[in-house]
Amino acid sequence: QWVESGGGLVQTGGSLRLFCAADGRTFSGYGMGWFRQALGKEREFVAFISASGTITYYADSVKGRFTISRDNDRNTVYLQMNSLKPEDTAVYYCNTAQRHNSRWVGTAHWGQGTQVTVAS
Repeated sequence: QWVESGGGLVQTGGSLRLFCAADGRTFSGYGMGWFRQALGKEREFVAFISASGTITYYADSVKGRFTISRDNDRNTVYLQMNSLKPEDTAVYYCNTAQRHNSRWVGTAHWGQGTQVTVAS
């Protein structure tokens, strides 16, 4: 089970740092991703980091504003979100991730996520 935290309410232009911990499992050998789902929309890819942490990918909508990182010793993945916009409002989820048919997909069960709300 993934445990996401760090969400909250922030003003446009503000910052938040999200945390993803693995409850009862280790993900040190897996690529990890952040995804988000806005109300009434499908879940979408946000960012990916390789198992070693040396390779990252971002959705175009967050490139230059969000940074994904990981600490395998702490079994934690982070998402630093800066210059937040109202369109970033969503529930954010982490999961093991891989590329499949030109799309990033989560490969394990989803956690509860953490709500991020950006006020205009």
